[in-house]
Amino acid sequence: MSDQELANIITIEPGKRGGKPCIRGMRITVYDVLEYLASGMTYQEILDDFPYLTQKDILACLSFAAKREKFMLVFG
Repeated sequence: MSDQELANIITIEPGKRGGKPCIRGMRITVYDVLEYLASGMTYQEILDDFPYLTQKDILACLSFAAKREKFMLVFG
């Protein structure tokens, strides 16, 4: 996923959810989605529970986390 695509999906607003990265300006955070996946939920279960999300949103969360991890390894 390109950086521009990612920036269109993952948004950060200081007054929303404490400035945590959210999906498309909604109140669901990247960390929420990652926790659902880590708990064993499938993409389809997440999409069924949150019909306003798309598979691309879930992939953006994974991409965001991977890029953040890589950044932390390089600059941390």
